[in-house]
Amino acid sequence: MDILKTVVNYVLNLGSAVFVPLIMFVLAMIAGLKFKKSIMAALTLGVAFSGMTLVVNYMTDAIAPAGKAMSKAFHLSLNAVDMGWPGVAAITWTYKAAFLFFPLLLIINFVMLSFKMTKTLNVDMWNVWNKIFTYVVVLYFTHSSIMGFIVASIQIILELKSGDMFHRHIEDLTGMPGVTVPHFVTLFAVILQPLNRLMDFVPIFNKPFDAEALQKRIGILGDNTVMGAIIGVLLGFGAGYSVSGSLNLAVQAATAMTLFPMISKLFMKALQPIADAMSGFMQKHFSGREVYIGLDWPILAGRSELWVTVIILVPVMLIFAMILPHNSVLPFAGIINLSFVVAALLITGANLLRMIVLGLITTPVFLYGGTFFAPVITNLAKETGAVKVHAGQQLSWSTFEGPDFRMFFGEAFAGKWWAIIAVIIWLLVFVWLYHDQTRLPLPSQRYGTPVVAAATSTTTVTPAESNSGGSTLDDIDGLDFGSTTKKADTNNPGNDGNSGLNNIDGLDFGGTNKNNKKS
Repeated sequence: MDILKTVVNYVLNLGSAVFVPLIMFVLAMIAGLKFKKSIMAALTLGVAFSGMTLVVNYMTDAIAPAGKAMSKAFHLSLNAVDMGWPGVAAITWTYKAAFLFFPLLLIINFVMLSFKMTKTLNVDMWNVWNKIFTYVVVLYFTHSSIMGFIVASIQIILELKSGDMFHRHIEDLTGMPGVTVPHFVTLFAVILQPLNRLMDFVPIFNKPFDAEALQKRIGILGDNTVMGAIIGVLLGFGAGYSVSGSLNLAVQAATAMTLFPMISKLFMKALQPIADAMSGFMQKHFSGREVYIGLDWPILAGRSELWVTVIILVPVMLIFAMILPHNSVLPFAGIINLSFVVAALLITGANLLRMIVLGLITTPVFLYGGTFFAPVITNLAKETGAVKVHAGQQLSWSTFEGPDFRMFFGEAFAGKWWAIIAVIIWLLVFVWLYHDQTRLPLPSQRYGTPVVAAATSTTTVTPAESNSGGSTLDDIDGLDFGSTTKKADTNNPGNDGNSGLNNIDGLDFGGTNKNNKKS
């Protein structure tokens, strides 16, 4: 067990910018790609992950302080401290059984691929923390380790099936062949599915409303850079910034919005030759069988619709935090709602109007999820000793990932009759979603005008990314949950690396250090 734990921690410490390119290099060589091209593709992929992480963190560092300033302006004072995904991931990785979930993911994926139950090969190993946390949640409700492993295994299976159903949409949205995103955040599409389908009956929601269509309608105002600047300056004024502060935020937001699509092209440059080689390899040795490489969600970060939505939802979340009865979470570190927007982007086909409306409707779900699971997170922090919790204070996550799945399955396995019914309904909607997404027109064809040039190769195998850098989290010293200076992935971005979470209004994270990794 100690050897396994050491190996897992070593792999995690490599970070996605190293580990994923290494996997890609090996896959490329096995597929017959020349050594020089394999090296270049792997290095370019590492550069793409590192670049996307830098820009995501840059965006977070710019927006999070504005969100905190707005919460002060609204006079919000709530007792559950929002640690965001980096804080929850940090605590989760210190759990004693964490290392067991790394082989669990590999075994389930291998069995499902062998029996043709999935086409997704998931190499996003950093986000295994999500499965660990689900295990902890179920253990909290049921007091049974076996139940915890069962639900975590169900989650892994559903993530792989999610990778299967969203593959063609992801390829169409990004232009990257043979890749998919088997991430836990995509499962929130189950909640969005009926809402999104209702929008089909409202004509305005059936018109093109991606960034490209928006730019055609409103000209320069729809340009990525200009949109970023407008949203940034409005957010700055809303946070009470001075004119100079608001203008600085405008330039920072414009910078990020300009760089996202540029960096996304590096993913395409890296993945295309490997995907072509893997496609030929599968055609030759496995009768043309398709396999998709499961990467972390940041491969979608080049879509400006994603960032416009999450920035617009910042003040929305703060208003809801202020007016929702019984909410106890003060949005802070998790205020960029990556737990929602990835599923929204995929299920709507990058329809910005639908995404914003879905965000307005479902934001309370995350705040109440953070409130409901605050005792679980607080208890985990106390049990592991990763974070010192002051008397009368709770730890939480304002954009809590998968609140529906974890509440329903956790309570169902604890024997609650209402939760058992909820799980059955949830699974039925997942089946509906699966069949729906495999038959719907591609995003570029759904609303009448092209969204993005789709990739030409459809029978390819592409590598999966995982987010954050090494996250054994033996030491969380100095983590700043406000200005996240992390090189780690995300719930979402695929953040990797160190998550600066240093200062949380008196919260003492004493003596724990961490190479952050993400959700």
